Amino acid sequence: MNGWRLWQLIRKEFRQMLRDPRSKRFLFASPIVQLLLFGYAVTTDVRHAATFVVDRDHTSVSRELVATLTASGYFRVVGYGERPAELARALDHGDAVLGLEIPGGFAADLAAGAAQVQVLVDGTSSNTATVAQGYALQIIQAYGLQASGRQQAAGGSGSQATDGRQQPPIDFRARAWYNPNLVSQVYNVPGVIATIVMLMGLLLTALSIVREREVGTLEQLMVSPLSPAELILGKCLPVVIVAFVDLLLISAVAILWFKIPMVGSLPLLLFASTFYILAAVGLGLLISTVSNTQQEAFMTMFFFFLPAIILSGFMYPVENMPQFVQTLTLANPIRHYLVIVRGIFLKGAGFDVLLPQITILAGMSVAVLWFAMGRVRKTTA
Repeated sequence: MNGWRLWQLIRKEFRQMLRDPRSKRFLFASPIVQLLLFGYAVTTDVRHAATFVVDRDHTSVSRELVATLTASGYFRVVGYGERPAELARALDHGDAVLGLEIPGGFAADLAAGAAQVQVLVDGTSSNTATVAQGYALQIIQAYGLQASGRQQAAGGSGSQATDGRQQPPIDFRARAWYNPNLVSQVYNVPGVIATIVMLMGLLLTALSIVREREVGTLEQLMVSPLSPAELILGKCLPVVIVAFVDLLLISAVAILWFKIPMVGSLPLLLFASTFYILAAVGLGLLISTVSNTQQEAFMTMFFFFLPAIILSGFMYPVENMPQFVQTLTLANPIRHYLVIVRGIFLKGAGFDVLLPQITILAGMSVAVLWFAMGRVRKTTA
């Protein structure tokens, strides 16, 4: 391997990437914009969910229940009705996500310790419906316990506290580790970092060799003294450097703007990211060698990228997928890197914990680069 030839090819690749001001904005500003956009858009939190209320009790207690529900910030009342048919109509027309029906005699039943309310949710979006239903259930149960404790006499059911409030038979206290407030943004933003790095690595390399073929410079590279190894390194190293710069930029935005905790080691993140970026670059080069036009390379890249995102565990837990699909996801580098980036950011996981994922990514990067090098030999032969 000749270092001077390799350096000249690297200089040529950097010039080609950076000569256009629009390319600079794409390389360094686009990942930040994507992180800001996806960081806010990709969320499973439910805030201000449209709620329709049918209050057939018309008492201060029923009105207090509705006020407690809306004061949480999770729900906002968009309409009131007198009949259940009005609630059903609001759900059918998409005017409300959640419907609350308070029956007549609710206040008296609550004082007797046997009150009931009905909550209906729009199940067309199962995730939103599940989260909204869980929030509503917790709020209503907490209010019911508090209100019934105020209204019941000292001899009522359930144990009593010294201040007269009814206490549940079991003191159940739950706490979430690593993300105490269960904010989905804290969980999703590190996943967005992984997808952006993969996208940039694929996009920058998938068009490299096929672009040389389209503009007619591939023949010049074929007759040059460059070996396949030098050609691969010359194509890879500039993209790897740009991907590392993008990784640092979007990680800084995640920490400083979104306030994502960085509990673990930054050097460990960079070390593990090396193999992930090499795997992405190798996949991009492999796509470039099997494509005849840039359009074909672009389409092939997204044919791989979109299923890789879906099967990575970023949107849906891998554990909930069928067993044969779970086995298939083991060949997906994004899945393993998500474990690494979330483990380092949120848990402070060390090298010993992440060693299996790092080893798999290292093997993937070596295998895909070796295969891409073999394809380059055939292409340049």
